[in-house]
Amino acid sequence: MNPALWISKTGVDAQQKRMAVISNNLANVNTNGFKRGRAVFEELLYQNLRQVGGQTSEATQSPTGLALGTGVRTVATEKIHTQGNVISTENRLDMAIQGKGFFQVLMPDGTTAYTRNGTFQLDSQGQVVTSSGYSLEPSLTVPSDTVSLTISPDGVVEALVSGSTSPTAIGTLQLSDFVNPAGLEALGENLYRESVASGTPQTAAPTSSGMGGVLQGFLESSNVNVVEELVNMIEAQRAYEMNSKAISTTDDMLQYASQQL
Repeated sequence: MNPALWISKTGVDAQQKRMAVISNNLANVNTNGFKRGRAVFEELLYQNLRQVGGQTSEATQSPTGLALGTGVRTVATEKIHTQGNVISTENRLDMAIQGKGFFQVLMPDGTTAYTRNGTFQLDSQGQVVTSSGYSLEPSLTVPSDTVSLTISPDGVVEALVSGSTSPTAIGTLQLSDFVNPAGLEALGENLYRESVASGTPQTAAPTSSGMGGVLQGFLESSNVNVVEELVNMIEAQRAYEMNSKAISTTDDMLQYASQQL
């Protein structure tokens, strides 16, 4: 294959992947706790036709050499864990983290997953669970006769039950954080899983050990900036068009060369 055709082909593939990442960001613009992704590219190997610094005479060396690139590839999709906007919902079980940290969720297989989505509900046993029914860790059970529920910024949960004049503490929230949050493995359902790249979770109560505070009655929205994503989409479209044009132009050049033979 002509080198120019292959190089342009890798450029087309890379821009297709970038567009897929942008499309996923835009699709989740209203997903609570969603963190936007970014495609990361790197250049492929070079064909070294003339060594840089090679001898051009007994006393001189080549100042630049001659190396031809072989294209580009998508090497990573990085999650950007910046804070999203905090929106009031006035729902007693909605929680947003203002600052660092993730809520811990117990999965059906016994492992722990992590999320920034604070949309919690009660199951039939009064346990606080996610929209998929996964229980919050450490587990938190709200009495059935609870009149009001209060969650302080430092994670202390208090319930005022019917017939009582003072609230009773029923548990304390715990948050986890990671040295490299971008290294977490995205599972879908607004959940992440620990990986070798993320490091081990560091668990602490909200507002302690660098953790953020918990805001009751609020949710953290997606950190996707629609205008920025639309600009990125236009950039990806133009880059795709240029690589496609390079393929077409190379094909025309090959046709011209073959006609001259």
